[in-house]
Amino acid sequence: MSPGRRLTVALVGLLALVVIGWFVKDNSAEPPPGTSKPVVTSAADGETVPGSNSGLEIEPLSKLPAEAGKTWKLIEANGPFPHPRNDGVTFQNREKRLPAKNSGYYKEYTVPTPGSTDRGARRLVTGSEKEVFYTGDHYSSFVVVDVKK
Repeated sequence: MSPGRRLTVALVGLLALVVIGWFVKDNSAEPPPGTSKPVVTSAADGETVPGSNSGLEIEPLSKLPAEAGKTWKLIEANGPFPHPRNDGVTFQNREKRLPAKNSGYYKEYTVPTPGSTDRGARRLVTGSEKEVFYTGDHYSSFVVVDVKK
């Protein structure tokens, strides 16, 4: 076999490997990096978790920082809140990470961050249809909260 022919065969083989690798990567069962885990839509008692249709991952309240549970208890009791000027105010959803709704639909509440000298980055955001969302990174990402777990 001539050197030119060997080079051609090698390049065709390499190209075939690249194409096969590309198809295998795109069709693998593993979700791509940055995607969330499969969404669970049922609460412990068989009811649908409010907000589960948002496509966001669902986390039980018990798996969030303990301060989130304390904030949830304050929300249920209608306060008093540690930051009355900021807690219970309309969340604008400017980042568009939550489902689009009319202004006033969402309310936000501070989840204290131990050691922080300000309000910190953690929030619970509630929706008018009983949804509860948590962000630990100041609105960059959210999870739906199953408050019954």
